Amino acid sequence: MAKTNNSEKVVKPNVFMRIGLFIKQIIDELRKVVTPTAKELFFWSLAVFIFVLLLMALVTGMDFGLSKLVLWVFG
Repeated sequence: MAKTNNSEKVVKPNVFMRIGLFIKQIIDELRKVVTPTAKELFFWSLAVFIFVLLLMALVTGMDFGLSKLVLWVFG
């Protein structure tokens, strides 16, 4: 096994430097985010709204169907 040289010590930055580096990296990553245009945002919101309406219709239909089935089975 190789022996390590004690004269070569790795200096770790203190806690405040680490926090500063972390915040700097977050800001750098947030600068890469592409903001959608108003048209893209409208159509994305419309698609989500339609999806939610379809899911609500599906759940309502299942609730109505299962309630009729339970009434038919148990009278």
